[in-house]
Amino acid sequence: MELENNLAYLRKQQGLTQDALAEKVAVTRQTIISIEKGRFTPSTKLALLIARELNQPLESIFWLRPSEKESLS
Repeated sequence: MELENNLAYLRKQQGLTQDALAEKVAVTRQTIISIEKGRFTPSTKLALLIARELNQPLESIFWLRPSEKESLS
């Protein structure tokens, strides 16, 4: 399964920059960029902190998508 997210959309919708969100959840801007691009999977703690800062349910930010291999089975 692949972790998908719409972090960039929700962050922008709330008028937050990558820097501002990173500061609020105590990570670097590069970490936020990597999460948004799907190159980094956040820890459970970080995902929950992001959800809290965006005032969104975790499932509205992150969800699992079956990988191509799994969908062919």
